[in-house]
Amino acid sequence: MSDECLRTVPVSLGAEVVVCGGGPAGLCAAIAAAQEGADTLLIERYGFLGGMATAGLVNPFMPYYTGGKQIIRGLFQEIIDRLDAAGGWSHRQDEWARDAFDPEIMKLVAQEMAEEAGVRLRLHTMVVDVAANDGHMEQVLLASKSGWEAVEGRVFVDATGDGDVAARAGAQYEQGRAEDGLSQPMTLMFRMGGVDEKRIPARGEINALYDEAKAAGEINNLRENVLWFYTTRPGEIHFNTTRVVKRDGTSAADLTEAELEARRQVGQMVRFLVEKIPGFENAYLMATATQIGVRESRRIIGEYVMTEDDVLGARKFPDAIARGCYDIDIHDPGGTGTVIKQLPEGESYDIPYRCLCPRGFDNLLVAGRPISATHEAHSSLRVMPIAAALGEAAGVAAAMCVERGQTVTGVDVTALRQRLVERGASLSAE
Repeated sequence: MSDECLRTVPVSLGAEVVVCGGGPAGLCAAIAAAQEGADTLLIERYGFLGGMATAGLVNPFMPYYTGGKQIIRGLFQEIIDRLDAAGGWSHRQDEWARDAFDPEIMKLVAQEMAEEAGVRLRLHTMVVDVAANDGHMEQVLLASKSGWEAVEGRVFVDATGDGDVAARAGAQYEQGRAEDGLSQPMTLMFRMGGVDEKRIPARGEINALYDEAKAAGEINNLRENVLWFYTTRPGEIHFNTTRVVKRDGTSAADLTEAELEARRQVGQMVRFLVEKIPGFENAYLMATATQIGVRESRRIIGEYVMTEDDVLGARKFPDAIARGCYDIDIHDPGGTGTVIKQLPEGESYDIPYRCLCPRGFDNLLVAGRPISATHEAHSSLRVMPIAAALGEAAGVAAAMCVERGQTVTGVDVTALRQRLVERGASLSAE
């Protein structure tokens, strides 16, 4: 839609900080901005919050400890504490269950935290376009049961997961790996109930049977192994084992084909598990995710671009606003296999504030997996604990911009870092 047409849409909402997307990054951005005193509006396309943690059924949380120390705290820790208090956090000691959480309780926790902070919520609503002029965001266009609506704001946070707002505003971005533009595969998560956990074979035995089933043409899945996790409930097993390649997460046509293909894979995997794997004889398909999980799409070019060397070298930055310790983890964009490169033992890397600032924009921040990074660095920082930390930093920065009349690149990063530490964040030079 052209800017001229967009400006004919009535402005029905407005806020000092407008956050687009209610996943871990957007949720924490909105809560933080509201807690810091900004009038904050959070726009989410589903009827609940949580993003990949709920709609995507992604579980468990990837590592946020290194060297025996927790490096992601703040709002992320509050989420864990509330999940635990509500009975939605795993206390099982097996390595495959340690950080599992209940996605339904996550929906409740996310809503409670947002409402308590004073965040204004707009659910069942998609951001479909923007009005921006010379690096300045003016409005976002919404589509919902109410029709077309425009929303004005002073500072905008793009937490859509795909950089939709920034891209439509004209920000520079990259997509996929350098050699062919292909992004990491998509995965549809699913869960099975009625499993006799005590009879589940060793992972190597399951994978050998899986290879036999693929060779026999019973399963069409490029994933090289069967990846499963315990959940918060006995007898329930979570699977992250479908693989859809060569699809674009910013294309509705590709997303449609990806969902259809992944659901076919789920059907094959369920039959395989029930027929071939001990402990699954009486198991049944409990749930598939509301939407397919997209690991990678756009990466918005910011004032700094994180690299693989930054990650593996555990680099520290003076404007660090979050930390990460997850591996370089690249599922083959074109087929089978996964590349894993680990950080030095006990080390973590910093993520600089500049990665949240799209190049050339004065009132737009990006939070979550679309921040400024290469394909390789993105494969580490894309996980939910890091997204939550990035969101909290973006929310505090946005509130500072409103309070002090600053641009996003004019934020006093020393003051931002100090405030994040006061809120409980763990920064490398705190």
